[in-house]
Amino acid sequence: MSTLLTGTPLAGRVAVVSGASSGIGAATATRLAGLGAKVAVLARRKDKLDTLVAAVNDDGGTAVAIPVDVTSRDAVHAAAREVEDRLGAADLVFNNAGVQLISPITDLRQDEWQRQIDLNVTGVMNVIGAFVPHLTAAASAGKPADLISTSSIAATRILEKFSVYSGTKAYLSHLTRLLRVELGPKNVRVATIEPGMVDTELPDHVTDPDAGRLMADLISQIDVLQSADVAETVAFMAAVPRHVNLTEITILPTAQPI
Repeated sequence: MSTLLTGTPLAGRVAVVSGASSGIGAATATRLAGLGAKVAVLARRKDKLDTLVAAVNDDGGTAVAIPVDVTSRDAVHAAAREVEDRLGAADLVFNNAGVQLISPITDLRQDEWQRQIDLNVTGVMNVIGAFVPHLTAAASAGKPADLISTSSIAATRILEKFSVYSGTKAYLSHLTRLLRVELGPKNVRVATIEPGMVDTELPDHVTDPDAGRLMADLISQIDVLQSADVAETVAFMAAVPRHVNLTEITILPTAQPI
């Protein structure tokens, strides 16, 4: 995607990006920094975060790496305190960490079910619990405040073998609608972005051969989304005027049929 935003519309903002070590998270952190935000990048893989931060800082931006496993509540709260100490309170949280493990329910891969629930649900809630106080404080001070989460088109489409993954994303999309009831009146914008097929490393984690092949074929057969496409959309959601909340954005490759 060619960039749509110009200048530094996010100057003065403090952004947090979880799942920032690769893919959509890394691309979004880079883009937010390029638009003027100070960015804290969160993920487990410290080496990947350090590489990302070095690239952002070399390009004139401001980024800090905070290695953390978002499935640990205590670790995420410690990360939130570190963000505030190093950059100031966050006013833009991109709640992006997630994992996609596709398999037939009859395979009973309960370890994979649990891993998706731990990261896609519990991890998301831990980030919300740690950073909502930052966002409500920013909003009460008259600043824009954004809580944007990465859901998926799988939240609303009925796809074979996607049961648990789709369930976690449906939880996230509906949670956003509910959170708006409470946080919208406090001037905190709450949103989800629901991408279709994106060329990231997520399909590499799929252990079911048929499902993995299906996703690989789709990536090779059509012009799928790139991480930068999603990053630009997230940046736009955060850059619109404070009274505007783009609450649910579905972003699909034009040629993706479902």
